[in-house]
Amino acid sequence: MLDLDLIGQWTCPRDRCYFRATVSDPHASTAMRKIMEWLLIALAVVLGLPAAAWLAQDRLIFYPQPVLSTAHLPPDAAPLEIVAADGARLHGWMRVPARTPAPVVLYFGGNAEEVSWTLADRRWPEDWAVAAVNYRGYGRSEGTPGEAALVGDALAIHDAVAKRPEIDATRVVVFGRSLGTGVAVRLAAARPVAGVILASPYDSLVEVGRTHFPLLPVAWLLRHRFDVESQARRLDVPLLAIVAADDDIIGQPRSRALYDAWHGPKAWQVVPGTDHNTLSVPPAFWAAVARFLAQRSAAPT
Repeated sequence: MLDLDLIGQWTCPRDRCYFRATVSDPHASTAMRKIMEWLLIALAVVLGLPAAAWLAQDRLIFYPQPVLSTAHLPPDAAPLEIVAADGARLHGWMRVPARTPAPVVLYFGGNAEEVSWTLADRRWPEDWAVAAVNYRGYGRSEGTPGEAALVGDALAIHDAVAKRPEIDATRVVVFGRSLGTGVAVRLAAARPVAGVILASPYDSLVEVGRTHFPLLPVAWLLRHRFDVESQARRLDVPLLAIVAADDDIIGQPRSRALYDAWHGPKAWQVVPGTDHNTLSVPPAFWAAVARFLAQRSAAPT
C-alpha cells in the first residue's frame, strides 16, 4: 500500500465547496531534511575552520623554545640583556672579537629556534661580532611573541648594541632566517644598516599562508602579516638572499618575490641538496655569508 499524506485546502467559489488536495511524499520530506542538515554541517565547517585558525594562529606561527643548556656556547659568548620598550627583559648572547670596535651581525632566528645554537656555530667570521637575542617567550626572554612586539624589540636590540663602545655602529648587518627575515627587513627599513642577509625569506606571511591553506581566507584571518615587500622596494642597502633548493615551508616563489622587489644591490644564492631545516648545514651556506660580510668590511662606511 502506498503511504501518502494529503494536504490541501477547502475552496467554496459559489454554492459548492471543493477540497484541493496535494500529495506529500514523506520520503521527499526526509531527503530535504537530510539536505538541510548537510548544508548546516557544511556551513559550520566553512565558518568553524576560519574561526579555529584565527584563535590558533599564534600557536601555528610561534613555537617558543626553552634554553636547555648553555654548555655548547663558546667562551667568548657573553650574556646580553635588552630591556624592551614595555619593560620586558630579553635575553641572549654576544660574541665580540679581540680587535674592536668591531662590525656586528644582529641575528634573528626562525619561528622554532632558540638562537644560542646558531650563535655557537664556529663558522662565523672571526673579525665580526655577533649578537643573538631570543624572541619574547623564547629561551629566557620575557613576554609573548607577536609581530609588533618582535619588530619593536629588534629596534631596541639594534639601538642598545650600536651604542656599545666595542661595536662599530657604521657596520651593522642584520641577518634573519625564516620568520626572522621579516623582522630583519622591518629593522633595516627603520635603522641605518650596512647590509642584510636573509635565509629563506618571504614577501608576506599572508602569501606563505595562502600556499599552505588555499581554501582559507588567510588575508582576513592573519594578524601577524609581516608584509615586507613594500619595505623591500624602498631599501637601497645590499642584500644576500640564501635559499634551499628544496624548501617546502617557504618555497622559492615567495623568496624570489621578496628578492625581485628589493631595490638595492642584491645577490641570490641557492644551496643544493638542502631543505628548510638543513639550509645552513653545508659549507656553501657559510661561504656565502663570509663573502658578503667581507665585502661589507671592505666597503667604505
